[in-house]
Amino acid sequence: MKQFLITPAAGKRLIAKTLSNHPAIKRVLKNGTLVIVAGTTNGYVAEEIFRCNNISNDFSRDRFFRGVTLPPTQSVTDEGRIVDESKFPGDVVITDGVWQKGKTIGDVVDSLKEDDVILKGANALDLTRKQAGILVGHPKAGTIGLALPAIVGRRVKLIIPIGIEKRIIGDLSLLAEKLNAPGASGYRLLPVVGEVFTEVDALTALTGAEVDLIAAGGVCGAEGSCWIAVTGTEEQEAFAAEIIASINCEPAFSLR
Repeated sequence: MKQFLITPAAGKRLIAKTLSNHPAIKRVLKNGTLVIVAGTTNGYVAEEIFRCNNISNDFSRDRFFRGVTLPPTQSVTDEGRIVDESKFPGDVVITDGVWQKGKTIGDVVDSLKEDDVILKGANALDLTRKQAGILVGHPKAGTIGLALPAIVGRRVKLIIPIGIEKRIIGDLSLLAEKLNAPGASGYRLLPVVGEVFTEVDALTALTGAEVDLIAAGGVCGAEGSCWIAVTGTEEQEAFAAEIIASINCEPAFSLR
């Protein structure tokens, strides 16, 4: 058994590298539409998908999000969003391998069909139930509100890339009942059904080994990090070490 420390930024890169070879994504890039809804983790995913599949692009992760959680010392609105969203580039929409630059999920959601794929990040992770929840600040439930008719109504596949740092304790359905109750204030919460994909899922898919979250935390840039134990054959553990070495110097996410 080998143990590894993974920072949140390295975790985003690990998830992204693995998802770039996900069978459903590889398939839809050849025939269908892939929608990568803007978000910090999804920015890494988009980078890797473009790079690994030789899709001509000038994609940048800069401002590839609609709202982010920042420290209280940063300038945000009451809803937790950055003040200036004028540089938002749109979501990533790829149809039959061609990037539809500048389009958003709102532009294409009505045309999505079964076997198309949506990648949408989340804000809360129940590891026990393998369920994710999305904070909602928009009165029409934001991008997840747009996506649900396609996901539920037309069986469009939903993949949820999410870091282990977002794990919570408790039942998301019960938490949502509290946050969504009349008279409550702040964000609402929507539990969603889809393929939750974390750092543990990424390493499991890549190595075939048993992967466990064994500890978490850190300081001086390691805040939010997780300790992962990989148990497998000598070859599997060596491959895991190789993978971690390739991502462990990933710089922290910066707002540019």
